[in-house]
Amino acid sequence: MKQLRIRTLAGLFAVAGVLSWAGARLWNAVGTLPRVPPAAPVVLALIALVLLATALSIRSRLKAQRARRPDARGVDPMMAARALVFGQASALVAALVSGMYGGTFAFLLEHLDVAPRRDQAVYAGFSVVAGIGVMAAALFLQHVCRLPEDDDDTKGTATTA
Repeated sequence: MKQLRIRTLAGLFAVAGVLSWAGARLWNAVGTLPRVPPAAPVVLALIALVLLATALSIRSRLKAQRARRPDARGVDPMMAARALVFGQASALVAALVSGMYGGTFAFLLEHLDVAPRRDQAVYAGFSVVAGIGVMAAALFLQHVCRLPEDDDDTKGTATTA
């Protein structure tokens, strides 16, 4: 499986942020801005916690296996693969959503004198922070699930049989 790179996430974040900022300016010229849901940062933070808990669980199981402890529970390869796919998908979606809320946040910074827009800016800002947490947890999970032979692929030296 191909590794997810930070620059890919940063690129998605930046593109979504610019498009969201431009869309917010256009939408504001036509009428009112769509609201940022107060639950958005909470949901993103919960996803980050699930990803982090999964990564820590897999890491502790792998350490126990490597130490050859008799009571060690093994890591099912399919479970690790599913966790990795969930982590990578979550990171990609979080990059897009965080960029979208980041663009909205940047637009709302111009209108902090209006109380409802100030509240929306706070929700958008916390959503960006929580989305970055999702991306960080997903990258940590990817690091934990990396196989030893994956190290050769990242250096660009493929082994031939």
